[in-house]
Amino acid sequence: MRTVIQRVQHASVTIDGALKSKIGKGLLILVGIEDRDKQEDIDWLCKKICNLRIFDDENGVMNKSVLDIDGEILVVSQFTLHASTKKGNRPSYIKASKPDFAIPMYEAFCKELSAQSGKDVQTGRFGADMKVDLLNDGPVTILIDTQNKE
Repeated sequence: MRTVIQRVQHASVTIDGALKSKIGKGLLILVGIEDRDKQEDIDWLCKKICNLRIFDDENGVMNKSVLDIDGEILVVSQFTLHASTKKGNRPSYIKASKPDFAIPMYEAFCKELSAQSGKDVQTGRFGADMKVDLLNDGPVTILIDTQNKE
C-alpha cells in the first residue's frame, strides 16, 4: 500500500456536485493498493499513521499525533499512486489492483484505521470521479509505502 498523508486544516470530497465527506483539522490520506498487499500491511500502516507525530505541541514542535489532537481523518482511494513513469510520457497503472481486490482492501484499511483511531473515518467513494478540496497545514506531506517498512 502506498499512502500520501497530508496534515490539513480541513478537507472535503465532492462527487457529482454533492458533498460526500468533510473533516476539520486532521489527516487527509490518499491510499493506493496493489495485489501484494495483505492484512498485516493494513495493520502496520494504520498503527504508523495513528501515531505519526506531525502536529505541533505547545512549543511549535511536531510532537503530537492525530490521536493526541483529537483530529479527524479522511481517506481517499487513489490508484494513480502506483503509476509507473519509467517508459514514455503516459503513466502505466499495471501495479494498481483491480477493484475486486482493491475495494475489500480499501474498506478493511478504513475499518482498521477507524478502530485504531477510535473515530469514524470519513471516505470518498472508490472508483468515483472525486473533487478533493484541502488546506494543507504546513505544508506537511508524508509518503509511506508498506513495501519499504524496513
